Amino acid sequence: MFKPRDIYLLSPSQLRPEVIAVAFAKTSRSPASFREIAQGLTDEASSQFHERWVVGYGHASVAEHAVLHIAFENVSRLAIEAVESNRLASYTEKSTRYQVFERDGYYTPEAIARSRHAERYHRTLRALFDAYFESLEPVRVVIMSQFRRKPNEDAKKYDARIRSKYIDNCRFLLPTAALANVGMTANARVLESAIKKMLSYPLQEVREIGEEVKRVAQAEVPTLVKYADSSPYLEKIANPHCESPNEKSTTARLGEPLVLVDYDGEAEERFAATCLYRQGGMDYVTALRRVQAMNGADLENIVHGALAGMGDFDVPLRELEHITLTFDCLLDWGAWYELKRHRLMTLTPQLLNVRSGFAVPSVFEEARLGARFRQAMSTAAETFEVIGADFPHEAGYVFPNAFNRSVLITLNLREAFHFCKLRSAPNAHFSIRRIAVRMYELIQDIYPTFAAYMRCTDEPSSGQLTREFFADVE
Repeated sequence: MFKPRDIYLLSPSQLRPEVIAVAFAKTSRSPASFREIAQGLTDEASSQFHERWVVGYGHASVAEHAVLHIAFENVSRLAIEAVESNRLASYTEKSTRYQVFERDGYYTPEAIARSRHAERYHRTLRALFDAYFESLEPVRVVIMSQFRRKPNEDAKKYDARIRSKYIDNCRFLLPTAALANVGMTANARVLESAIKKMLSYPLQEVREIGEEVKRVAQAEVPTLVKYADSSPYLEKIANPHCESPNEKSTTARLGEPLVLVDYDGEAEERFAATCLYRQGGMDYVTALRRVQAMNGADLENIVHGALAGMGDFDVPLRELEHITLTFDCLLDWGAWYELKRHRLMTLTPQLLNVRSGFAVPSVFEEARLGARFRQAMSTAAETFEVIGADFPHEAGYVFPNAFNRSVLITLNLREAFHFCKLRSAPNAHFSIRRIAVRMYELIQDIYPTFAAYMRCTDEPSSGQLTREFFADVE
């Protein structure tokens, strides 16, 4: 019998997340509609289903249908890094570009509070926040001189227009101990993994957050996260026993923030071969051999045919994902915070290390705050080293946004298209912008045919951005 198409929501306001997950799971073996399945379910029956199939038989994908929205308030930005380390979740957090942080709003780890370093810790954070607040007005004045008020523009609109321009310079002084809020949306499968990681984390704050997340999640998905626990393996790899050589990073050779360390030398051929393969009729090896036998013009025609005609809101073919690049990057912590939002990348950050230097925005020199800024960085670096001798993980709380961090980046070319276009735009923060532009420049050197479709050609060079916005980057 013909049945009309029917598309509808199973609303979380009417059904518990675990019930929705079971309703979707049962459709694989039940001819009933989702509504009919859901009506026959109770919380107890859903729990029993998950105990048997998700926990007992390992059908973990069922848990992906149970989605939770979790609010984190007044957690340190260092802890937020751990919270946001889960690739398949979504996050929105308090912005350091648009909001002024509170002077006394920072986290103090219990280990430091009970140690001989407590007074130094508080003194250092007060110094960073003092420098932060003292810089807001002088930096604002400099920004006002660069971005004049438009005719008929009222004060409120003008302040809104320049606000991010001065606050996102002053953010370089903010420490990772600063408290912030973040919203997280994740399915129960991801959440179980996230809780496990947090409970295994070396920082007590993160472990406590993991316990709280598990508690609040169990109110909605009592079965799907109840077995999330700490992992001896994760604890081991979070506390490496090998000694770091403690050498200053050489990634930023002569101010170079990004070094291309590995890439596919036959990227155009491989992309063209996957396009032929996509059409059918031959295996991949045959397609690749056919492309390799082509002249340059024919090869370019295939690449152009696959990429030409993209509109502003179109994304390129997924075939670009077969091409990967790896970069060694040295960037300030503020830029790192934006880089890590691109979770389709594979990011391997090094442990925090103040010996990699720090960035100085040029506006601080224009506001005659250069010496004040560097003194704050010097105080933070000294405290980081002193506390780090006893508490290597907790020392990270005094790490300001200005300090550099080394990170290895591996990404596919499709993600590079997205990252370079988004983060090189004029409204992007200048710190991550120079990284994105430099990535585009390096891709342009090795893949000029692909680079022509990345829509980054009108942006200033990475060197121009560095000279315009930074007095120093090391």
